[in-house]
Amino acid sequence: MKSDFYCDEVLSGNTLVEKVMETENVLAYHHTKPFWPTHIVAIPKVHIDSLLSLEETENDLLIELFFVIKHVAAMVKEEDGACRIITNLGDYQESKHLHWHIISGDKIK
Repeated sequence: MKSDFYCDEVLSGNTLVEKVMETENVLAYHHTKPFWPTHIVAIPKVHIDSLLSLEETENDLLIELFFVIKHVAAMVKEEDGACRIITNLGDYQESKHLHWHIISGDKIK
């Protein structure tokens, strides 16, 4: 099994992050190695492998996660004029912990 950066490093406090927004069950923070000028990650504070592994019993968590994503996206859009919201699945998902990227700008080369 691949390591889970979000549980092993971010949520454990081993890697310090610049928080953007936090609720009881969700954390949004500036990416530690950004690929875009604005690159924020939103994660649940409990381990969930991916969007496809969410259970119906986790609907409240999904609603809270999207509440945070919506507010962070509104802040980014206000500041940058536009943003994208991305999640990855399968081989595209490097860390097997559900997470969403809120990004803006051209990809950093």
